[in-house]
Amino acid sequence: MNIKNNLSTLIVSVQNRPGVLFRIAGLIRRRRFNIESLTVSHTENPQLSRFTILVRGDKETVEKMSKQLYRIVEVLKVSDPKDVEIVAKELALIKVSIKKDGSRVEITNIANHFRARVVNVNPEYMILEVTGNEEKIDAFYENTRKFGIIEFVRTGRTALFK
Repeated sequence: MNIKNNLSTLIVSVQNRPGVLFRIAGLIRRRRFNIESLTVSHTENPQLSRFTILVRGDKETVEKMSKQLYRIVEVLKVSDPKDVEIVAKELALIKVSIKKDGSRVEITNIANHFRARVVNVNPEYMILEVTGNEEKIDAFYENTRKFGIIEFVRTGRTALFK
């Protein structure tokens, strides 16, 4: 668990069946756990899905949540790895205004610095894609904010064991 900001990553393997996401979300809501992000997708095995849940809470809260998740029949495994045991990334899309003179070039330079990709340009705005850890995405957001952010969305953490 990351003590600095009290965040933990839970990696949950489940049977790939209809309604599992609804049951997990319902359990989280009923137990009033504080979820920072939740990503889910099928895996290399079509019978399994994987949830990556970013939880804010102390060690006891995270352990309680893990135990509660096992109450769902389709949950096969819940892991609470340390940050050093995983590779974790997010994806963000940001729509930035380019109405000011010279802003397009400056935004492109910032994008190059962060290894972001320009995915759409029109006379009013640019849409950029950036992947990385939470700190990188936060820094990219802060560096582009002065141009006028029109829209911003991010996926939340997804992770694999090293």
